[in-house]
Amino acid sequence: MAELSNIARPYARAVFELAKTDANYSAWSERLEWLATVAADPNIGALFNNPRVSRHALARVFTDICGDRLDGNAKNLVRLLAQNRRLHALPVIAEQYEYLRADAEQTVQAELESALPVSDTQQQRIAEALSQRMGRRVELTVKTNEELLGGAVVRAGDLVIDGSIRARLEKLATAISGS
Repeated sequence: MAELSNIARPYARAVFELAKTDANYSAWSERLEWLATVAADPNIGALFNNPRVSRHALARVFTDICGDRLDGNAKNLVRLLAQNRRLHALPVIAEQYEYLRADAEQTVQAELESALPVSDTQQQRIAEALSQRMGRRVELTVKTNEELLGGAVVRAGDLVIDGSIRARLEKLATAISGS
């Protein structure tokens, strides 16, 4: 995975610089998300290392699948990646682009995993508290996970706050077994 990250990094930075010049981060997010989805398809992935499929043909197939979701710059990216046999790196390119975008926009993606549904008011309060703590605007996504038994887990960047009942029970079990 580290190797794939190294491959993806310069492409993600180049796309980010292009998006910054155009002041249109969201459009590139959508394009890259779509490209990553296509690249992750097993049928397309089988073409990546097929010696019978030329680089030009691979780029053409890829851009045909994407259709009008790609502008000229995105099609050029596909051609470049195909020429360098790097289309398989698109999911990681998209991921790294999102990190660069979040940093530029001073945002952080946070995930709230809760044992029970969380109201909109509670979500807003949690997002505001995280925003104050992290000094960035927080984009919160919420999932329900009954395995937590109760409480919640928040993940935002490197920050993990585990307030779940499951975690508390695990700490208790460790404390009891250590005695």
